[in-house]
Amino acid sequence: MVKMRERLQLCKEKVVDKYASSPEISPPVTPLLRKDHYAKVVEERKRQAEEDRIKKEEADKKKKEDQEKKKKEDEQKKKEEEEKKKAESKEEEKKKSLKIRFTETAWSSIDMVLKPMEDQMDYVLGTTIDPFTDRRYIAWLSLVTLAFNYNTWFITARLCFPYHTETSIPIWFSLDLLADLIYLIDILFQARKQFVKGGDIIKDRVITKKNYRNSNRFTMDMVSLIPFDLLYAQFGFKSIFRANRLLKVDSFFEFSDRLESIMAKAYIWRVIRTIGYLLFMLHLNACLYYVASDYQGIGGTKWVYSGLGSAYLRCYYFAVRSLINIGGLSEPHTVFEITFQMTNFFTGVFVFSSLIGQMRDVIGAATAGQTYFRSSMDSTVSYMVNNRIPYLVQNRVRTWYTYTWDAQGMLDESELLDKMPLVMKTAIAVDINLSTFQKIDLFKGCDQQMLVDMLLRLKSIIYLPGDFVVKKGDIGKEMYVIKSGAVQVVGGPDNSIVFVTLKAGCVFGEISLLQSSKDGGNRRTANVKAHGFANLFVLEKKDLFDILVHYPESQKVLARKGRKLMKAKGPAAAKEEEEKKKKGLALFGPKPPTPKLLRAFGGKFNKGLIEKMKSTAAGQ
Repeated sequence: MVKMRERLQLCKEKVVDKYASSPEISPPVTPLLRKDHYAKVVEERKRQAEEDRIKKEEADKKKKEDQEKKKKEDEQKKKEEEEKKKAESKEEEKKKSLKIRFTETAWSSIDMVLKPMEDQMDYVLGTTIDPFTDRRYIAWLSLVTLAFNYNTWFITARLCFPYHTETSIPIWFSLDLLADLIYLIDILFQARKQFVKGGDIIKDRVITKKNYRNSNRFTMDMVSLIPFDLLYAQFGFKSIFRANRLLKVDSFFEFSDRLESIMAKAYIWRVIRTIGYLLFMLHLNACLYYVASDYQGIGGTKWVYSGLGSAYLRCYYFAVRSLINIGGLSEPHTVFEITFQMTNFFTGVFVFSSLIGQMRDVIGAATAGQTYFRSSMDSTVSYMVNNRIPYLVQNRVRTWYTYTWDAQGMLDESELLDKMPLVMKTAIAVDINLSTFQKIDLFKGCDQQMLVDMLLRLKSIIYLPGDFVVKKGDIGKEMYVIKSGAVQVVGGPDNSIVFVTLKAGCVFGEISLLQSSKDGGNRRTANVKAHGFANLFVLEKKDLFDILVHYPESQKVLARKGRKLMKAKGPAAAKEEEEKKKKGLALFGPKPPTPKLLRAFGGKFNKGLIEKMKSTAAGQ
């Protein structure tokens, strides 16, 4: 009973305090319904769930319809835009095609008119022109440059100075027409210029003409030919209407580049061009000074042009003294004169410092090789002096430097050739030496490509008068080809006897290349010294053997010819060797004869020993 009461009390406390058993919220108590009422609640919940499902399906369906509708509208809109763009592109293509057709029709008409003239030019120039190597095109560019310089100098002079008089206007008009005619004919030359496209040189005249007409050069050429001169009828004869002729400046720079590429001493043209820039700057300043004097009043002050003598020469003289800052000029008085003079001084400092720097670079580039030669020679002389080399040797070294520079224009030709691609080096070597190598009996019948490879391995060496190229008994490691000068094969006690003189194109030392060092087969057999200054090409044995590895057939040919050449001089060599042996035996006297008793005993003993050895060998 007591336990039951305690339990009841505990249950009451839990009922009163809902958190007594747990800190969490107790779940709600499910109400107890009657059976019929419970059925109605279940039915109501099913109906509510069905209505929610139907509403959700309708909402999803409506959303899907809206999305499809929006998608269709977007597709329709996109389609309309594409059709609109297509229509616009078709219209543009139509306009473009009309424009192209009109342009092609116009150009075909022009080509038809110019065809007789182009046919006449074909006989002289060919269908197309190589702008880099064709001297005729460069000559034509010089004429165009002359016309451009005429316009550049005289348009500015006629614009500023009063040179348009009744007597001079017809002369100016004739010269202007001649310059315009040169500009017009230049279009026919430009349409023939070959060009490179994708690595291929285009030589088809139709394509070169089309390429020129689509270029900016053609646009500038056409603008420079617009006849603003027709405005003379309205405004009078004024050179300002010919200012568009200065747009032909590309022809001047092209002529400058082409001329430099063909000149042996391009620095001469660079110096002339720099001086021309200087003279033109002075010309412009003279024109501006005359305009300033006219604005202030001719002869109005001591600073302006007085109006006496030749106006251009007086103004040019002022420009020279002003821009070069020589001094001795009249002092400016007005604000305009002071401003003009200060601008002249500042411009002169800037322009002339630039031109002097450019001139220094031109002269430095022109004398770079000479400077290198002098520095090398000075360094060598300084070394010899510091090491107390005999004066005779020093003089020979100086002579070698001087002659090498005078003969080649450089100390080492290989330095220049190393900068070239292999194709260019091969072409130069073939042009210089292939004909000489083909005449050498030793190399006749060899592969031509092997000869070309040999040419690339040649080294140029200059020998002074009296220098020994080879000496008798030396190990032969090189073959020599005489490029210029002569060498002598000498002999005798003091090498005073000249056996033969070899001149340019001759070869010597080739036998030593093919002989091995065994038994001294590759030793020199004669003394060869330079007769005067001799420039020789040298081919080393190592280089030859490196080449022959790739040409086995040529190697066999050279070996066979080498044996024949050695056999041809074989008896003389054998006789010389025998004489050497005799000389050596003479030092020790004749060999004494063998005593008779010893000879008899030794003869029988040797005979028995030999027969015993023969029988033993036969038994085995």
